[in-house]
Amino acid sequence: LLQSTLPHRTIIFNLFIAALDTMLFRCMAAFAVLAAAAPTCEAFSTNPTPLAIKPSTQQKMPSKSTLFMGPPTDPSAPATDLYGEGSRKYRRTVYTHDQWVKHRSPDRFVNNLSTLFNSGIYKNVGKEVFATTSVAIFVWAWNMLAGGYQDLAGVTHDPLLQGEWIKVVGLPLQAFTTVSPSLGLLLAFRTNSSYKRWDEARKFWGLNINHTRDLNRMATAWYGHDGIPVDPALRAEHLRQVSLMTWAFVRSMKRHLSPPAEDEEAFVAELNARLAPEQADAIIAAAHRPNRALYDLSVAIDRLPMHFMRKNEINKNLSIFEDTLGGSERLLSSPIPLFYSRHTARFLSTWLLLLPFAMYEPFKGSWNHVMEIPAIALASLFLFGIEELATQLEEPFTILPMQGFCDK
Repeated sequence: LLQSTLPHRTIIFNLFIAALDTMLFRCMAAFAVLAAAAPTCEAFSTNPTPLAIKPSTQQKMPSKSTLFMGPPTDPSAPATDLYGEGSRKYRRTVYTHDQWVKHRSPDRFVNNLSTLFNSGIYKNVGKEVFATTSVAIFVWAWNMLAGGYQDLAGVTHDPLLQGEWIKVVGLPLQAFTTVSPSLGLLLAFRTNSSYKRWDEARKFWGLNINHTRDLNRMATAWYGHDGIPVDPALRAEHLRQVSLMTWAFVRSMKRHLSPPAEDEEAFVAELNARLAPEQADAIIAAAHRPNRALYDLSVAIDRLPMHFMRKNEINKNLSIFEDTLGGSERLLSSPIPLFYSRHTARFLSTWLLLLPFAMYEPFKGSWNHVMEIPAIALASLFLFGIEELATQLEEPFTILPMQGFCDK
């Protein structure tokens, strides 16, 4: 500008002033629009006359989910409920303050050890533990027959089996200690991945709980528009429909993620008890029930007399519901890659089945190496138990208290 001639400086200065005037005019116009819209867009504006809402006469359906931990207390419960698939419904734990006190109890170690043989996890791996223990018994018995033994009086006897090919069997322990870190890493990754899936599923349901509350809070607080008088009975019915459709979505999602044999009958009964017949039939007959319930919830929200910007805020919760539903379907349909799980199981099984051959010599201080047998049994019980924990956690929905979440 300093090097420009005077006419050029004058033109540039005039253009700058004109641009500045245009910007100021647009800002003032925007502020004027916002000021005019403020009375209808205020999120927490209150109605000058409080509305009386009739109390709901709807009866609460009882929960269909067991919300305590451990085996069934009913003596008439079938044996299949003690472990395996039948026991998963007894692991849907919801803690209160009393449960946390018991959880932190200094007697927890004694209590856990006293229920060692009642553990469903350990019963599930009983066949594997029996196989490894059988190998240990074979190694112990064969080596006594082929290498001699000591009777209870302490007298050493010659081998009962003799021949050129009759030898004491064994493997060097160094081979197992060399590969054990790799096995530990495989088991740790397997368990961590399964726990992460459980934690992700629990967070999805936590989001459902939070946003169902948020949705109904906003619908209740923002009901009405531009000070138009509201019929209390109509308001109560509109908000009841929003609440029912919100429940219908989470209950349909629970059914969508549960085994049909366990939840179909209860699902149909609960929908027929709470919803109008046409609404219940539409959801039950839908190809994708959660999506149908979410559509009904969208319609119920659209009927609310409120500013469209407020409806947009409420509808953001529905997008989060879609995300939690899609994420849960991903967890249900996509396990940890099967080649990883299978390789870990094969590695662990081979390592434990061959371990008795390497553990015979280290127990030479016991009578005829007999302590190898319980040592192998315990080692296989705990190591197979780690792999079983990962397998049980991998599909999280049948051990989550989803019915309890729906009742919230």
